[in-house]
Formats: sequence, C-alpha cells, structure tokens
Amino acid sequence: MSAFTELAKGVYWVGVVDWSLRQFHGHELSTTHGTSYNSYLIIDEKCVLIDTVPIGFQSPLIENISRIIDPGKIDLIVAAHAEPDHSGALPEIMKRCPSAEVVVSPRGIETFSRHYHQPWNFRAVKTGDTYSIGQKTLTFIEAPMLHWPDNLFTYLGGDAILFSSDAFGQHYASTGRFDTDVDPDILDWETVKYYTNILNPLSPMIARKIDEVVNLKLALNMIAPSHGIIWKKDPMQIIQKYREWTEQRSVCCAVIVYDSMWQGTRLMAEAIGEGMTEVGLPFKLFNAASDDRNDILTEILLARAVVLGSPTFNQGILPTLSPVLTGMKGLKFKNKVGAAFGTWGWSGEGVGILEDHLRASQIEVTAPGVKAKWRPDPEDLEKCKELGRSVAGTCFLKE
Repeated sequence: MSAFTELAKGVYWVGVVDWSLRQFHGHELSTTHGTSYNSYLIIDEKCVLIDTVPIGFQSPLIENISRIIDPGKIDLIVAAHAEPDHSGALPEIMKRCPSAEVVVSPRGIETFSRHYHQPWNFRAVKTGDTYSIGQKTLTFIEAPMLHWPDNLFTYLGGDAILFSSDAFGQHYASTGRFDTDVDPDILDWETVKYYTNILNPLSPMIARKIDEVVNLKLALNMIAPSHGIIWKKDPMQIIQKYREWTEQRSVCCAVIVYDSMWQGTRLMAEAIGEGMTEVGLPFKLFNAASDDRNDILTEILLARAVVLGSPTFNQGILPTLSPVLTGMKGLKFKNKVGAAFGTWGWSGEGVGILEDHLRASQIEVTAPGVKAKWRPDPEDLEKCKELGRSVAGTCFLKE
C-alpha cells in the first residue's frame, strides 16, 4: 500500500499518521482520535516540500518522499510555522538538501533561527509574494496568530490548493486523506474542538484574516491543513464554519459543570437540569473530575449558558474545576450567561468564588447562586430547579 497520496498531478501528501497520540501541546489538549502531521511535496521544474513532521517521525517522512523523488532534489522548503510538530524533522531534511531555500514569513526568520540555530538559506516572503516553480506558481499569504506570529499560508495556482498551516485542521488520524473518507460527525467535532482549544482566543484576528482570504477570490479545489484531513468536497464549508465560530454564535442550550464530594452538589446539578428541561432548554451535564476538560470547553463554546457547581472545600472550590475555569478565562468566550451553585458545611465561599470566575471570564452572572448546607433538602432542590428555569429564561431572551 502506498504511503503517500496524490492530491493533483505532481502534488502529494507525504506526511505521517500518529494513531497513538492522546495528548498534544504537552498535556494541554486531548487527542482522542490521534492526529496526522501533514507534509506536502510538489514536483515541477523545482521540487517543493511544504512543512515537515515532529522529531521522531523523520524516517517515515523521508521514506515517503523517497518513494517519489530523491530528497536531495528538493529545491525549496516552505516552512509555514516553526512549532516543532511541523518543523521538527527540518534539520534532517536539510542534511539531505543543504542548498535548498527555506521560505518563511518575515516573523519566521526569528522563530526558526531561535528554534534551530542553523545558517540555512532563508527567504522571507510577504502576503502577495509569488514564486514560480515551473508550470506552477506559489502565492504566499501571511497568517499571523493562526496560531503563532509566524504562520504562513501557501496557495498553489492552477491546482487551486490552499496549504493553510494550522488553520482549518483538526487532530484526526485516519486511513483516508480527504473529508469524504472519514466519519463526518467525528470530523466536525474534532474540528470545532481544535478551534476552541487552540484558536478561539485569537478570533478577532482570525476573522480579519478570513475576510482577507475571501476577498482574494481564490479558486479553491482543496484546503490542505497541517493536521488532519484535507477539505475537498466543499472547501468553503470550513471557512464558513470558522467565520461563525469567530462570531461565537451560540446554540440556545446550557452546559452544567460540577464536582461533588458526597453527591450533594451532584443532586443540585441534576435539579438545575430538571428546571431547564421543564421550560424546554437542552443541557449537558459534566463532572469536572472525570470528563475531558477540552471536550467540556468545546461544549461551552457552542452553548449559551454555563452553570458551575462545587462544594466549598478549604474555603475554596474543589481543585478538579480549576483546569476548566482557567480554560474559560484564557479562551475568551463571548455572548454567554452563567450561574453557580454548591453545598457547604461551615464557611460557604464556594459559590461566590465560582461567580467571580464567571465574571473574570466575561460571562454574565444572570441569577443569584444557590447554596445548600451539608446536603440539599427538597426546598434546596426546588431552588435549584428555579435557577435552571431562570437561566433558561435568560437564554431564550437572547435568541
């Protein structure tokens, strides 16, 4: 079975699929479905390699290239981004083609030099710069903060392929290379999860860049990102989705996130959900101690309301909620409302602390929090139901 995929005549995917990856960016992002490190080879009068793969995967990359050409014949390497998942194998490639030009964005001069400390033959390109490689022409588009300052898009004229670096990708290992080859539900989920946990804080800049790319009126047969599948069936679909996500258009639903020591706070969470159900607001319930943090944050992006619950613990909250709270603030969610709840025994600060976290995340606290001493009684649970109904009412008003 071939280890490369032909995208168009003389254009190949030569990357590596990492089926076993379960954590990315250290342990910052869960990758339930693995990932791929996409590298692309273009054969013309000049031979071009776009991106490499992480250190440790250089051998299969070199093998894939060697099935098509001698790596020593590479004339040009487009290094779209210095992050090591895309550039880690660059030193090994350069040993085989030491005279190759390394094309980077203006900011890439610094990021690549500081990462690798090598006197490579760099060429900095700006938006609109072109490079003829024979019958084909490359056009470059700077894409700063998608998601590093040095990101660079490359457009291959004629074949109408946009090599989009870290934009429009997802962590999804698969045997197929195209959107038509994979489960669409998994693809949609992993794409929005990638956007939420990596790109959402940069939404204003992404919106401007998307508008810029759309205004170029490029013909698009494919969008080929640096991770995951290649968009082929309808490449504009992912651009449209990104535009929606930059606006943080939410669905009229709620996410309830809690942890509980002796199940009292869990009972409160379930009662809040009952109140929401009574008035027709869908919700999802997550235990911060056992559910995936990145999945929770993705659900929060999509929802209009987030309700947080914890018992008071050491005059604070249970530490299992901290990663979610840190993520909420850092990911800069917008257009959301929230509330808090929890049990307490002798000090009772937990609900107020959760409300402070909501405010610090620019989430409007839409109703007073509910506190239950020790274990909620029927009156406490009715207050929780009313909180659920109140949050739902606010969500409906924002339709």
